[in-house]
Amino acid sequence: MRVLRETGLARAEEFMRLNGRLIDRRLFALHFRGGPAAPVLAALRGYENPDGGYGHALEPDLRGEGSQPVPAQHALEFIDQAGANDDPAVTRIGDYLASITGDDGGVPFVLPSVRETPHAPWWQTPDDPPGNINPTATLAGMLYRAGSAHPWLGPATAFCWRYLEGAAAEPGPYDVLAVLSFLDHVPDRDRAEAAFARHRDALAAPAVSGPSGEEDRPTPLDLAPAPGGLGRRLFTDDVVDAHLDALIEAQGEDGGWDVGFLIWTPITRPEWRGRTTVERLRTLRAYGRLKP
Repeated sequence: MRVLRETGLARAEEFMRLNGRLIDRRLFALHFRGGPAAPVLAALRGYENPDGGYGHALEPDLRGEGSQPVPAQHALEFIDQAGANDDPAVTRIGDYLASITGDDGGVPFVLPSVRETPHAPWWQTPDDPPGNINPTATLAGMLYRAGSAHPWLGPATAFCWRYLEGAAAEPGPYDVLAVLSFLDHVPDRDRAEAAFARHRDALAAPAVSGPSGEEDRPTPLDLAPAPGGLGRRLFTDDVVDAHLDALIEAQGEDGGWDVGFLIWTPITRPEWRGRTTVERLRTLRAYGRLKP
C-alpha cells in the first residue's frame, strides 16, 4: 500500500506557494499546517456579492463578477471546511438561491448573465433556463450539512425527490456528484437509502473503470472522496485502493496534482490545480494514506 510521506506534503506546499490562489493556500494551511480558519473566511469574502451569491472567478471557469449558482456551492464547501456553518453567509446564500429558483424549486445550472462575461465554452444556457439537478441537489445537500433550515430547502428538496423518483432519471457524470451530495445529507434517511438502492448502478456507471482516468468522467475517488459517504459503497475495496495508489503516483514533479479537463484560458490551470491539490491531499488523509 502506497502512502504519501511528509516529503510529498512539503512538495505540495511549495507548489501551493508558487501557484495557488490565496484562498486555496489558506485552505492548505488550515488542513495540513494547523492554520486558523479565519483567514479562509476572510479570503472567501472577496468573492461574495451584495446579493449573497458569489462570483469573481471563485469557480475558475466563470470569470465574471456577478453571482452564479455553482460558485455558491464552492462557497458552502469552503465554509464547511472552515468549521463555520453558523456563519451568516450560509443564510445569505440561501436567500440568493431563493431569488434565482424557478417555480419547480430547481436552480438553473447557469444563468443567462454568463454570456456577458468571459467563461468556458461549456457554460451554456437558454434564455429561460430550467431548474437542474446539478447544482440544485449539491446545494441542498450542503445546506443540510450546514444545519440550515432556510425556506429554500423545502421546494429544492421536493425538486430533487421528483427527479430521483421519476422514470427519466439518468444522471450524467456531474449529476452523480450532485445526487450523492443530496443523498448523503438529506434528513429523510430511509428515503435516501431507498433512492440510493434504486439508482446504485446508474450512480456508479459514469465513473472511470481504471485508475488512469479519462477526461470529463469522475473517478471512484471523486464520488467517494472520504470513506463515510454513500459513494464509497459503489466500489469495492480493491478498486478504491488501486485509485489511491494511482493518486499518490499522480503527484507532479512540481508537487501539485493536475486536472484532466479542458483548459480554455491559461490562468485556469494553476487555479484549478491549487484547488485540486488540496482536495487530493484531503482524500489521501481521509483514507489513511497521508503519513508523517
